[in-house]
Amino acid sequence: MTRVLLVTCGGEVRSVTASGHAAWSVKGSDIVCAGVSALLGTALSLLENTEGIKVTADTSLRGSLEFSLEVVLKEDGEKRKLLSERLKCTADFIRHGITSIAREYPSNVDFQEKVNG
Repeated sequence: MTRVLLVTCGGEVRSVTASGHAAWSVKGSDIVCAGVSALLGTALSLLENTEGIKVTADTSLRGSLEFSLEVVLKEDGEKRKLLSERLKCTADFIRHGITSIAREYPSNVDFQEKVNG
């Protein structure tokens, strides 16, 4: 089973941990794993290319992905509001995408969200 943990604070994504094999099919041709990987990889790429965010990611183990975020934008105001919206939308993207896959493949994907603050 693939397990995905999304950690949010104030609705903003703060970290994601995903591990395990969905076991819908053999490794390398599992559509469930591919779906989860595509969603989380897209979210990670988006965040890595967002000014004002420092991303620490570990993708070294096959079947495992972890990343955490640190907001490094010091100023307040419009740029911070836009960054907050980006982080909230990314959390929504992950939540809705993984939940959709988990609903369709409940024996293969477990989604949890931890809300801080």
